[in-house]
Amino acid sequence: MRQLLSSLSYFSIFFAPFLLPLIVWIIAQDNYVRGHAKKAFFSHVFPFLALIPLLIFMFNANHTTSIIGYVILFFIIYIAVFIYNIFQGIKVLRDDA
Repeated sequence: MRQLLSSLSYFSIFFAPFLLPLIVWIIAQDNYVRGHAKKAFFSHVFPFLALIPLLIFMFNANHTTSIIGYVILFFIIYIAVFIYNIFQGIKVLRDDA
């Protein structure tokens, strides 16, 4: 049950990215589950925190190619975090807690 709830926190990137890990982090009594829920929550929030400086750079850019580059950079960050969450969810399911 510990692994299922922990991995569900990572897999929630498909259906409730911020909400489920936050709820599990707050409600769970087990430190193992809480730790993974906390990591999942911050990994879901990270791309949007990275978006803030990217938006600042984008609006201060002088060329359209710079804007396109910043948009591509955001998608690379988002896809990397998305893959990380899937990988961590599978890894936690396979771990012996």
